Amino acid sequence: MGGKNGISDPRFIIKHADDPEYSLLTRVSDGQLLFLANMLSKMKRDTPLGSRIAEVHNGSSLFTGDAGQGESNIRRWVIESDWLEAIVALPLNMFYNTGIATYIWVLTNRKPAHRQGSVQLIDATGWYTPIGKNLGQKNCELAPSDIRRVCDAFLSFEETEESKILPNAALGYHKVVVNRPLRLPGINPERAYYSPAEIRKLRQKTAPAPESPPVISRIHRGSRAPAPLPGRFQAVIAGRPAIVEYAADPGLRDTEQMPLLCEGGIAGFLRREVLPYAPDAWHDPASVKTGYEISFTRHFYRPQPLRPLAEIRADIMALERETEGLLGTIVGE
Repeated sequence: MGGKNGISDPRFIIKHADDPEYSLLTRVSDGQLLFLANMLSKMKRDTPLGSRIAEVHNGSSLFTGDAGQGESNIRRWVIESDWLEAIVALPLNMFYNTGIATYIWVLTNRKPAHRQGSVQLIDATGWYTPIGKNLGQKNCELAPSDIRRVCDAFLSFEETEESKILPNAALGYHKVVVNRPLRLPGINPERAYYSPAEIRKLRQKTAPAPESPPVISRIHRGSRAPAPLPGRFQAVIAGRPAIVEYAADPGLRDTEQMPLLCEGGIAGFLRREVLPYAPDAWHDPASVKTGYEISFTRHFYRPQPLRPLAEIRADIMALERETEGLLGTIVGE
């Protein structure tokens, strides 16, 4: 069996985080992280020094792939295994005939104690030496002094404007499906259960309406407690209290992305960011996926100071003087 779905190479189909089959397969148009996974499969694991790997990647390796997809799975596998030591952002126009951003990934399976559980991001985009004559788009290089500066930042392992040290989990996030109940005119709000087929027929006859009661899709028997966040709500059916689940409205379904280090976890995020605006919302625990991405822009963002109003006003007045009489010329006055 050929193609991506037919690949069973153990380097790319692994077990991780209790998932029985954890795929590291990436899209066929970008194999950078697949190459990295191949190199990681060759690391020495039975020697005191282990292995250290350094690879040059473009920016897509930092963020391509949604939670649960191959690229994100590789980042998750690498970071949760605590193999990623540092990523160095290189200056632009470093390579012949391309101006894309490039990064050095540094990995090891023998992290020193002071680096364990963390990743260092180094912004070396401003550390370069211009070359005398451009070679295609290449207009700079790393001189020995620039290389020393990068090495010093790596070895010192300190927080500076160009060096950020983050816990591994700061690079991860949860992706969660958030549902809201399907509300249809004409339903019986005390009916204990509507089957999927009945719901489909009702939806063919009428459109959802926010003022209508929610459609019940399941009722829990016994003494199960209500839990609104995962979708078990308290209701009254035929005058008796009950715990029910509602049918989800596909048109109101949304996804939320929240940091792994979010205060209060998924429940805390939903209470702060979702329930104030949609009190009847719940999340599907089975939908939760974990992803990892690395954003240099977020961690090295430096806001530019706003221009003074007097300076902006002076520019506007100057433009008005330059264009004075231009409208009259256009309309023939």
